[in-house]
Amino acid sequence: PGVARPNQAATRAHPEGTTGDAYNREHSKESVLQQHCNFFDRDRDGVIWPTDTFRGFYQLGFGLFLSLLSTVIIHTFFAYPTQEWWQWIPDPLFRIHTERIHRDKHGSDSGSYDNYGGFVPQKFEDFFERYSSLPGKDGLTVLDTVKGIVGQRCVFDPIGWGGASFEWLATWILLWPADGIMKKEDVRGIYDGSIFWSVAKKRGVKF
Repeated sequence: PGVARPNQAATRAHPEGTTGDAYNREHSKESVLQQHCNFFDRDRDGVIWPTDTFRGFYQLGFGLFLSLLSTVIIHTFFAYPTQEWWQWIPDPLFRIHTERIHRDKHGSDSGSYDNYGGFVPQKFEDFFERYSSLPGKDGLTVLDTVKGIVGQRCVFDPIGWGGASFEWLATWILLWPADGIMKKEDVRGIYDGSIFWSVAKKRGVKF
């Protein structure tokens, strides 16, 4: 059960990944990391423009400033690695190509994505087992998350440290649990992107 899944964010509780609205079947030909990005690639052309990212964050309720800041951070650091190998000059439009999104995997993360963009259930479970302070290991407090970020740091990896910190901070802002506990199932929905659609629908922010 802990073996990497190319296109399913599978866990012990959800061995087939996200099944609601036939999500796992609809995205069966995409890696889990590509599924994570699909919310921002609405026309499904495999290219995420900065305007796509801004619109996505805005619809998720991040507001004008945080949406703009997130767009700048993401496209500054994650656009160039997704270019073709022979394209040495950075794209002046900072576009992200989802076909090669696996190249954006960085160190000092939870390890839940493998180097091909697949989902590694055992790494996901291990993160909660190791850092959750809850009896059932089914959620994370803010302190748990900070301990996880620090605990997963690799030596001489400032890009990875920054990337992990940004991603977990964005996750907290998105979910913002009233009880101060970020649920394991909600985090799983972040990995395969399924929760983005439900959050955007619930918040009903027009763009």
